[in-house]
Amino acid sequence: MSHIARIFVEQPLASARAIPLPEGQSKYLLRVMRLTEGARVRAFNGEDGEWACVLSVDRKTAILTPQACTRPQETAPGLTLLFAPIKKARTDFIVEKATELGVSDLQPVMTDYTQTQRVRTDRMRLLAIEAAEQTERMDLPTIHEAAALPKILASWDTETPLIYCDEASDAAPLSQHANRLQRNSGGILIGPEGGFSPKEREMLRALEFVIPISLGPRILRAETAVVSALTLWQSEVGDWQKAPYLPEA
Repeated sequence: MSHIARIFVEQPLASARAIPLPEGQSKYLLRVMRLTEGARVRAFNGEDGEWACVLSVDRKTAILTPQACTRPQETAPGLTLLFAPIKKARTDFIVEKATELGVSDLQPVMTDYTQTQRVRTDRMRLLAIEAAEQTERMDLPTIHEAAALPKILASWDTETPLIYCDEASDAAPLSQHANRLQRNSGGILIGPEGGFSPKEREMLRALEFVIPISLGPRILRAETAVVSALTLWQSEVGDWQKAPYLPEA
């Protein structure tokens, strides 16, 4: 694993184009990482690949000057995670692990049994950035505003299969639906604590693009179900066939 700091930047990355960093990132590099003038830093912005940069310091501001593109841009599979928000720390866990596991979109869903009504997409973005920085991911998931389940289903692309994790039925495991899955494209729907209401279950099962699946004999907590379902999908039709990127030390 590389010991060179890696950060996400909002600005375009191009050779010799200096990038002054905001206060938070400057503090991180200068005070937490204790980097000094001339240190090497890796930077990415989700569009221009990863760049080797040289650090300079102007008082309390860290400035990165890109030197060369060391890794071409890559994007995660087109997988949307639809999840009902739960308690703060556990929603944080979902966002972090979903980013690590390569989802392209995060869609909070309001259901009949959703207990948490406030969703902070700004906090979700910060968590996604940190997870992407630490896991060599080259892009960030798109984070959508929360929406009601019927509205999301009404606008869903019916050509894209939506996996519905149904703990209250005799649905088959994901592996038995391999012929209905699409390589690098799909959605996974995880309900709140307490699952979906009978009305929601009836609505979901009436839709042809929805694939009900089982996650096994045990009733999983919502965040555990997220990790389990994402792992199953990635191993079946995702990008886990690719070897991990190993940066130089």
